[in-house]
Amino acid sequence: METPPFLRRQGEAPDPSLARVPPARPLPYAFARRAGVLLLPDEPGIVALSPSATAAGIVEARRVAGRPLRPRPLSAEAFDRLLSETYAMDGLSAAADAAASAPLADLAADTADLLDNDDAAPVIRLINAIVAQAVQQGASDIHMEPGEQGMVVRLRRDGVMEEAVRLQPELAPMVVSRVKVMARLDIAEKRLPQDGRISLQLGARQLDVRVSTLPARGGERVVMRILDQSAVALSLADLGLDEPTMARLVEALSQPNGMVLVTGPTGAGKTTTLYAALRLLNDGRRNILTVEDPVEYAVAGVGQTQVDPRVGLSFAAGLRAILRQDPDVVLVGEIRDRETAEIAVQAALTGHLVLSTVHANSAAGAITRLRDFGVEPFLIAATLRAVVAQRLVRLVCGACAGSEALAAPLAQRLGLAPGLLVAAAHGCPACRMTGFSGRQGLFELIAIDGEVRALVNEGASEARIEAAGLTRSLAESARALVVQRRTTPTEVVSLFQRDAGRALAAE
Repeated sequence: METPPFLRRQGEAPDPSLARVPPARPLPYAFARRAGVLLLPDEPGIVALSPSATAAGIVEARRVAGRPLRPRPLSAEAFDRLLSETYAMDGLSAAADAAASAPLADLAADTADLLDNDDAAPVIRLINAIVAQAVQQGASDIHMEPGEQGMVVRLRRDGVMEEAVRLQPELAPMVVSRVKVMARLDIAEKRLPQDGRISLQLGARQLDVRVSTLPARGGERVVMRILDQSAVALSLADLGLDEPTMARLVEALSQPNGMVLVTGPTGAGKTTTLYAALRLLNDGRRNILTVEDPVEYAVAGVGQTQVDPRVGLSFAAGLRAILRQDPDVVLVGEIRDRETAEIAVQAALTGHLVLSTVHANSAAGAITRLRDFGVEPFLIAATLRAVVAQRLVRLVCGACAGSEALAAPLAQRLGLAPGLLVAAAHGCPACRMTGFSGRQGLFELIAIDGEVRALVNEGASEARIEAAGLTRSLAESARALVVQRRTTPTEVVSLFQRDAGRALAAE
């Protein structure tokens, strides 16, 4: 039987398992957890201790560190959280390499290892592999859905859900608890929804993972939204705006005051567009403040405030507060009620440039939405500078895309000639047999000036406003992608058939 490392005599050869561990994490996870000691990589000379820490464990930590150590006693919960975060973050890049070479199903198949209650490292490795694979595949969300037959892990890639792995029912509570520890949530609270965040480093990429838990019949559901900080670096030119739309949007953003709204359904990329606009405006000469729910990306030089309804910090309350901070540009995450709409309009009237989102199906629909909130038409006409509506459409995979003749029924819906050669999505290993890889934004914009302002002031219909001020409709943008063979006709129709029908009817 091998002598435990903390019982070795002075001068005896060290345990080979300790020698294999990278210097940043000199103690193996299993030993650190069992002995209740943790060497902190960011604080040399400090050893974190759990209430159950052993003297032998402290001695071994001192020997491995090779220097005197100052103890930092922690509660059992705080130690467990710190231990999980320290080793989970360290293993993510290694998990990325493992996920590339081994399917998740193989990693989850070793149930005996994963259910070892004396060592939670296998569960951490499983979670690391899931996150790493999601990042590698460009997934935006990880869904962990427990049920009677086990936990299903699904990834949302290019807006479409795909099953990644199925876990046995016994694993569900362990996986959920480990994710909650990493996100600094209360692992004992299983009756109420919770929200948290995890910061990850994957190679040179800095990621934030937004975690949401929800009690359900089969257990707690977990959704992890992956927020890639590189998205903050996107400019308006990277979004796929055509030149006329781009020029009018930049002109609206160059105004010293007024409102610029972005509209579209959930997951249409509205937040990315707003952050691209902030990047254009964030030149160091303006005071830019935001109130968001949640703050998805950290932007240097911008003051960002998180909405917190539990303490009464709503969009309206946050907007009132930041208006007393002498802002030049104000970003409101969403206008979702009358109070927020009225404060945003007043802010635009008093010399601030206000950026925000509204849920509507079209650019003209956002104007109707403001009316529904009770904002007077003359105030909308006076403050609104531009409204952008957008969608995201999947692009065909460049490795396997083919071509086919456009069928007459689809040609009629899209306003194109029957028999036109269009793209066909076949599927290959590069795109995971979906036929699609990546997405692009489709945009339409209404600039509020001249005739359009008069129509808004008099409460005109959406059709009249669109006819007077629309630069290029969503349907026209989609049609152009189909003609260029960058997406398929079926993809366009399934995403916004109503928009295409409305635009074609007005032509």
